[in-house]
Amino acid sequence: MPSLTCHHLAPRPLLNRLLATSIVLSCMIIGSVQAHARPHGPAIVRVHAGLLQGRNIGAGATRLRVFQGIPYAAPPVGNLRWRPPQPVAAWTGVRKTTHFGPRCMQPPIFSDMVFRSDGMSEDCLYLNVWTPAKTSGARLPVLVYFYGGGFLAGDGSENRYDGASLARKGIVTVTVNYRLNVFGFLALPALANESPQHASGNYGLLDQQAALRWVHANIARFGGDPEQVTIGGESAGSISVSAQMVAPASRGLFARAIGESGALIAPIAAVPLRQAEQEGKTFTRQVGADSLGKLRAMPARTLLAAVTAKDAPSFQPDIDGLFLTEQPLSTYQDGRQAHVPLLVGSNSQEGFYPSLLKGATPTPANYHEALRKLFGDRADRALELYPGHDEAQVKRSATALMGDMFIAHSTWRWMDLQHRTGKAPVYYYYFSKARPAMRHPPPGHTPDPGAVHSGEIEYALGNLSSNKVYAWTAHDYKVSRIMQGYFARFIKTGNPNGPGLPTWPRVHAAQGGLLRQEIGVPTRTEIDHGAARQHFLSRYYTTHPSHG
Repeated sequence: MPSLTCHHLAPRPLLNRLLATSIVLSCMIIGSVQAHARPHGPAIVRVHAGLLQGRNIGAGATRLRVFQGIPYAAPPVGNLRWRPPQPVAAWTGVRKTTHFGPRCMQPPIFSDMVFRSDGMSEDCLYLNVWTPAKTSGARLPVLVYFYGGGFLAGDGSENRYDGASLARKGIVTVTVNYRLNVFGFLALPALANESPQHASGNYGLLDQQAALRWVHANIARFGGDPEQVTIGGESAGSISVSAQMVAPASRGLFARAIGESGALIAPIAAVPLRQAEQEGKTFTRQVGADSLGKLRAMPARTLLAAVTAKDAPSFQPDIDGLFLTEQPLSTYQDGRQAHVPLLVGSNSQEGFYPSLLKGATPTPANYHEALRKLFGDRADRALELYPGHDEAQVKRSATALMGDMFIAHSTWRWMDLQHRTGKAPVYYYYFSKARPAMRHPPPGHTPDPGAVHSGEIEYALGNLSSNKVYAWTAHDYKVSRIMQGYFARFIKTGNPNGPGLPTWPRVHAAQGGLLRQEIGVPTRTEIDHGAARQHFLSRYYTTHPSHG
């Protein structure tokens, strides 16, 4: 017999109205019950906008409830394109949330992104929830995770972000879609003119903020505790976390933060509004739109195609006057950021030496010449901090330098600033576990010697088995057990330490450096002596500003 769901109801003949009314009332009662009730019954939850029906997955004690494609804001289309996210309209009946919503408009530029989304659309402001089926009325800790992709691409449906593994550890896990590239970060004087705050840009970051407000208002219906929300993310997602920590309107929406490789601090600083608007005006000329109305009327795919043009301007976070009112660096320096526990770190191979040498062989002479071109009269000091006296040392130092200049330096500064001006513990990691060999490597392929950018995600979120590209070993699964264990403990308590995990001390000075946790084979506490090279880069970026 087919199951009866509330949205199947239609007006009935007179003889059936009593029956219909009783079914409707039953549906309303089911919808008012939180997700932790009746773990083997229908996965139905009432949120502020209406009833949701998800899926039950797993078996026995590991049963979960999964809700995919939940709208947290109105579709940002038509006149809502390039406006702050608006409240989602209420619906009647039961809305099925059993498959991922569409991913936001984006070009196919990253080969490691494996989507399960329902196509691609401007109508993309959806989030996904994984929660234990049996919560016994408890308020569980919550993780809200923002994907990476340079604010150009990414999606909450990617396998590596799947929330089932953390949900099995008693954590309500949420992934969020947010607007990208021109759709998420276009700034124009015309947009500022129609804004009450005279703001433009940062719509993608405002989307994240709206999702956090949705979580705060609704996550208790899924067994989560709105007062125990951790925000986390990798790369652009990590940069987003650092930005949410300084955004005035995000205060009180989260209790802890996790940053994996990246912060909105030089060399990935937010651009001034005027510069962002100049980029926007260049784009409007390129697409031939002489008014905001015409720009909003253009098909989304036409705009997306223009984003990928060779001479297209960049779209990135700016000091818009609404989400951000100053550079995050200033906020952190003055200690006006959110004072919440922070777990933050970067990987051993965020960059790679060939990008510095530009095809030249890694000899000391070629390395010294590359440093002179990059740093000018500061090259000798750079060579002291990143020495290169033989080929092996050149490879190590150039890899470290490129990783620092790409994203590890901004991460270190975030850690250091939060440690010095924040009023909550900071835990700093250095992820060093290189991925194993590919299962089916292309001809001539050799495994990376270090942990590449984004390589820690599957380890941290417990999703190694979902990535079929690599031949994972027992060492990989051990490192994943430790790293995911750290993440789970931090999400639950604000402290990554727990039974069966190597002790991880909070950041503090020791023997001329700062304590950090190397997560790899083995996992151990070490002293980071890299402050001198980070201070060197800080001074360099003071006179050579760069934006992500």
